[in-house]
Amino acid sequence: MSQHHALSDEQVGKELLKMTSFIKEEAEEKAHEITIKANEEFSIEKAKLVQQAKDAIDDMFTKMFTAAAMSQSITQSTMANKTRLNVLGAQEDLVDHIFLEAENKLAEGSSDKASYEGLLKALIIEAILAMDELDVQIRARKADYPLVKKAIEAVVKEFKDKTGKNIKATIDEKNPVPEGCAGGIIVVGGNGFIDINNTFETRLALLRDSAMPTMRKTLFGLNSNRKFFD
Repeated sequence: MSQHHALSDEQVGKELLKMTSFIKEEAEEKAHEITIKANEEFSIEKAKLVQQAKDAIDDMFTKMFTAAAMSQSITQSTMANKTRLNVLGAQEDLVDHIFLEAENKLAEGSSDKASYEGLLKALIIEAILAMDELDVQIRARKADYPLVKKAIEAVVKEFKDKTGKNIKATIDEKNPVPEGCAGGIIVVGGNGFIDINNTFETRLALLRDSAMPTMRKTLFGLNSNRKFFD
Protein backbone atom coordinates (compact mmCIF):
# COMPACT_ATOMS: atom_id res chain seq x y z
CA MET A 1 0.00 0.00 0.00
CA SER A 2 1.46 3.23 -1.21
CA GLN A 3 1.87 6.13 1.10
CA HIS A 4 0.95 9.75 0.20
CA HIS A 5 3.31 12.31 1.55
CA ALA A 6 1.87 15.74 2.37
CA LEU A 7 3.38 18.63 0.42
CA SER A 8 5.43 21.03 2.30
CA ASP A 9 4.55 24.71 2.44
CA GLU A 10 7.34 25.44 0.05
CA GLN A 11 6.06 22.90 -2.44
CA VAL A 12 2.53 24.22 -2.10
CA GLY A 13 3.84 27.72 -2.70
CA LYS A 14 5.68 26.62 -5.83
CA GLU A 15 2.58 24.82 -7.16
CA LEU A 16 0.43 27.86 -6.48
CA LEU A 17 2.99 30.05 -8.20
CA LYS A 18 2.96 27.73 -11.25
CA MET A 19 -0.84 27.74 -11.36
CA THR A 20 -0.98 31.48 -10.95
CA SER A 21 1.61 31.95 -13.69
CA PHE A 22 -0.29 29.57 -15.98
CA ILE A 23 -3.62 31.31 -15.33
CA LYS A 24 -2.03 34.70 -15.86
CA GLU A 25 -0.41 33.55 -19.11
CA GLU A 26 -3.71 32.08 -20.30
CA ALA A 27 -5.52 35.28 -19.35
CA GLU A 28 -2.95 37.43 -21.17
CA GLU A 29 -3.22 35.27 -24.31
CA LYS A 30 -6.99 35.40 -24.13
CA ALA A 31 -6.90 39.13 -23.59
CA HIS A 32 -4.54 39.49 -26.57
CA GLU A 33 -6.86 37.42 -28.76
CA ILE A 34 -9.82 39.52 -27.63
CA THR A 35 -7.88 42.71 -28.31
CA ILE A 36 -6.88 41.51 -31.81
CA LYS A 37 -10.45 40.48 -32.58
CA ALA A 38 -11.80 43.72 -31.17
CA ASN A 39 -9.32 45.68 -33.27
CA GLU A 40 -10.30 43.71 -36.38
CA GLU A 41 -14.01 44.28 -35.73
CA PHE A 42 -13.32 47.95 -35.03
CA SER A 43 -11.37 48.27 -38.29
CA ILE A 44 -14.15 46.53 -40.21
CA GLU A 45 -16.86 48.68 -38.60
CA LYS A 46 -14.74 51.79 -39.06
CA ALA A 47 -14.20 50.96 -42.74
CA LYS A 48 -17.93 50.31 -43.13
CA LEU A 49 -18.84 53.66 -41.50
CA VAL A 50 -16.22 55.49 -43.55
CA GLN A 51 -17.55 53.90 -46.76
CA GLN A 52 -21.12 54.77 -45.78
CA ALA A 53 -20.04 58.36 -45.11
CA LYS A 54 -18.21 58.49 -48.47
CA ASP A 55 -21.24 57.02 -50.24
CA ALA A 56 -23.48 59.58 -48.53
CA ILE A 57 -21.14 62.40 -49.54
CA ASP A 58 -20.89 61.07 -53.11
CA ASP A 59 -24.68 60.79 -53.27
CA MET A 60 -25.07 64.30 -51.89
CA PHE A 61 -22.63 65.74 -54.43
CA THR A 62 -24.28 63.75 -57.24
CA LYS A 63 -27.66 65.21 -56.29
CA MET A 64 -26.14 68.68 -55.96
CA PHE A 65 -24.42 68.35 -59.35
CA THR A 66 -27.62 67.05 -60.98
CA ALA A 67 -29.63 69.89 -59.44
CA ALA A 68 -27.02 72.45 -60.52
CA ALA A 69 -26.89 71.01 -64.05
CA MET A 70 -30.69 71.03 -64.25
CA SER A 71 -30.82 74.57 -62.92
CA GLN A 72 -28.21 75.65 -65.44
CA SER A 73 -30.12 73.90 -68.23
CA ILE A 74 -33.36 75.60 -67.18
CA THR A 75 -31.59 78.97 -66.98
CA GLN A 76 -30.00 78.50 -70.41
CA SER A 77 -33.34 77.38 -71.88
CA THR A 78 -35.11 80.34 -70.29
CA MET A 79 -32.49 82.76 -71.57
CA ALA A 80 -32.58 81.18 -75.04
CA ASN A 81 -36.37 81.44 -75.15
CA LYS A 82 -36.25 85.01 -73.87
CA THR A 83 -33.64 85.91 -76.48
CA ARG A 84 -35.66 84.18 -79.20
CA LEU A 85 -38.80 86.05 -78.16
CA ASN A 86 -36.89 89.33 -78.10
CA VAL A 87 -35.55 88.62 -81.60
CA LEU A 88 -39.01 87.67 -82.86
CA GLY A 89 -40.43 90.81 -81.23
CA ALA A 90 -37.78 92.98 -82.87
CA GLN A 91 -38.43 91.31 -86.23
CA GLU A 92 -42.18 91.83 -85.85
CA ASP A 93 -41.61 95.49 -84.93
CA LEU A 94 -39.47 95.95 -88.05
CA VAL A 95 -42.11 94.34 -90.29
CA ASP A 96 -44.82 96.48 -88.66
CA HIS A 97 -42.69 99.57 -89.25
CA ILE A 98 -42.18 98.66 -92.92
CA PHE A 99 -45.92 98.22 -93.51
CA LEU A 100 -46.72 101.34 -91.52
CA GLU A 101 -44.36 103.28 -93.77
CA ALA A 102 -46.02 101.69 -96.80
CA GLU A 103 -49.46 102.57 -95.44
CA ASN A 104 -48.38 106.17 -94.90
CA LYS A 105 -47.32 106.34 -98.54
CA LEU A 106 -50.49 104.76 -99.98
CA ALA A 107 -52.00 108.18 -100.67
CA GLU A 108 -49.11 108.90 -103.03
CA GLY A 109 -50.58 106.27 -105.35
CA SER A 110 -53.45 108.58 -106.22
CA SER A 111 -51.47 111.82 -106.46
CA ASP A 112 -50.52 111.38 -110.14
CA LYS A 113 -53.92 111.51 -111.89
CA ALA A 114 -52.79 109.89 -115.14
CA SER A 115 -51.09 106.98 -113.40
CA TYR A 116 -53.96 106.66 -110.92
CA GLU A 117 -56.52 106.42 -113.75
CA GLY A 118 -54.52 103.59 -115.32
CA LEU A 119 -54.33 101.86 -111.94
CA LEU A 120 -58.11 102.17 -111.43
CA LYS A 121 -58.65 100.64 -114.86
CA ALA A 122 -56.37 97.68 -113.99
CA LEU A 123 -58.11 97.14 -110.65
CA ILE A 124 -61.56 97.16 -112.28
CA ILE A 125 -60.50 94.69 -114.98
CA GLU A 126 -58.90 92.38 -112.42
CA ALA A 127 -62.09 92.30 -110.30
CA ILE A 128 -64.40 91.77 -113.30
CA LEU A 129 -62.29 88.87 -114.55
CA ALA A 130 -62.12 87.36 -111.05
CA MET A 131 -65.89 87.39 -110.48
CA ASP A 132 -66.76 86.69 -114.17
CA GLU A 133 -69.60 89.22 -114.19
CA LEU A 134 -70.75 91.41 -117.08
CA ASP A 135 -72.84 93.77 -114.94
CA VAL A 136 -71.05 95.34 -112.00
CA GLN A 137 -71.11 98.40 -109.80
CA ILE A 138 -68.06 100.35 -108.80
CA ARG A 139 -67.68 101.93 -105.38
CA ALA A 140 -65.09 104.65 -105.07
CA ARG A 141 -64.28 107.83 -103.21
CA LYS A 142 -66.43 110.72 -104.35
CA ALA A 143 -63.29 112.66 -105.23
CA ASP A 144 -62.32 109.85 -107.62
CA TYR A 145 -65.63 109.70 -109.53
CA PRO A 146 -64.33 111.62 -112.59
CA LEU A 147 -61.29 109.35 -112.92
CA VAL A 148 -63.38 106.22 -112.24
CA LYS A 149 -65.81 107.19 -115.02
CA LYS A 150 -62.92 107.53 -117.47
CA ALA A 151 -61.50 104.20 -116.28
CA ILE A 152 -64.90 102.51 -116.73
CA GLU A 153 -65.18 103.85 -120.27
CA ALA A 154 -61.72 102.47 -121.08
CA VAL A 155 -62.59 99.10 -119.52
CA VAL A 156 -65.87 98.78 -121.45
CA LYS A 157 -64.12 99.63 -124.73
CA GLU A 158 -61.23 97.24 -124.07
CA PHE A 159 -63.57 94.34 -123.26
CA LYS A 160 -65.60 95.04 -126.39
CA ASP A 161 -62.51 95.20 -128.58
CA LYS A 162 -60.78 92.12 -127.15
CA THR A 163 -63.67 89.80 -126.26
CA GLY A 164 -66.68 91.17 -128.10
CA LYS A 165 -68.54 91.26 -124.78
CA ASN A 166 -70.50 94.25 -123.57
CA ILE A 167 -69.60 95.15 -120.03
CA LYS A 168 -71.98 97.24 -117.97
CA ALA A 169 -70.22 99.07 -115.16
CA THR A 170 -71.70 101.95 -113.18
CA ILE A 171 -70.64 103.91 -110.13
CA ASP A 172 -72.53 103.03 -106.95
CA GLU A 173 -72.95 106.59 -105.74
CA LYS A 174 -75.17 105.50 -102.83
CA ASN A 175 -72.29 103.64 -101.20
CA PRO A 176 -69.10 105.62 -101.74
CA VAL A 177 -65.77 104.49 -100.34
CA PRO A 178 -64.95 106.66 -97.26
CA GLU A 179 -62.79 109.67 -98.05
CA GLY A 180 -60.29 108.52 -95.43
CA CYS A 181 -59.36 105.65 -97.76
CA ALA A 182 -56.08 106.19 -99.65
CA GLY A 183 -57.56 105.11 -102.96
CA GLY A 184 -58.74 102.20 -105.07
CA ILE A 185 -62.19 100.77 -105.71
CA ILE A 186 -64.63 98.06 -104.63
CA VAL A 187 -66.31 96.11 -107.43
CA VAL A 188 -69.76 94.64 -106.62
CA GLY A 189 -71.51 91.97 -108.71
CA GLY A 190 -73.92 89.06 -108.37
CA ASN A 191 -76.81 91.42 -107.63
CA GLY A 192 -74.91 92.84 -104.69
CA PHE A 193 -73.94 89.50 -103.15
CA ILE A 194 -70.36 89.41 -104.43
CA ASP A 195 -67.73 92.08 -103.94
CA ILE A 196 -64.02 92.37 -104.46
CA ASN A 197 -62.28 94.98 -102.35
CA ASN A 198 -59.47 96.54 -104.36
CA THR A 199 -58.86 99.53 -102.13
CA PHE A 200 -55.23 100.35 -101.41
CA GLU A 201 -55.54 99.44 -97.71
CA THR A 202 -57.06 96.02 -98.45
CA ARG A 203 -54.48 95.28 -101.13
CA LEU A 204 -51.70 96.16 -98.69
CA ALA A 205 -53.22 93.87 -96.04
CA LEU A 206 -53.42 91.02 -98.57
CA LEU A 207 -49.85 91.72 -99.61
CA ARG A 208 -48.74 91.52 -95.99
CA ASP A 209 -50.24 88.04 -95.66
CA SER A 210 -48.98 86.69 -98.98
CA ALA A 211 -45.56 88.32 -99.00
CA MET A 212 -44.72 87.79 -95.31
CA PRO A 213 -42.73 84.52 -95.75
CA THR A 214 -40.66 86.03 -98.56
CA MET A 215 -40.13 89.24 -96.61
CA ARG A 216 -38.96 87.36 -93.51
CA LYS A 217 -36.59 85.25 -95.59
CA THR A 218 -35.20 88.36 -97.31
CA LEU A 219 -34.89 90.41 -94.12
CA PHE A 220 -33.87 87.76 -91.59
CA GLY A 221 -32.72 84.73 -93.58
CA LEU A 222 -34.00 81.16 -93.31
CA ASN A 223 -35.57 80.10 -90.02
CA SER A 224 -33.69 76.97 -88.88
CA ASN A 225 -36.64 76.00 -86.63
CA ARG A 226 -39.17 76.09 -89.44
CA LYS A 227 -40.09 72.66 -90.81
CA PHE A 228 -42.90 73.53 -93.22
CA PHE A 229 -42.79 76.15 -95.96
CA ASP A 230 -46.15 75.68 -97.72
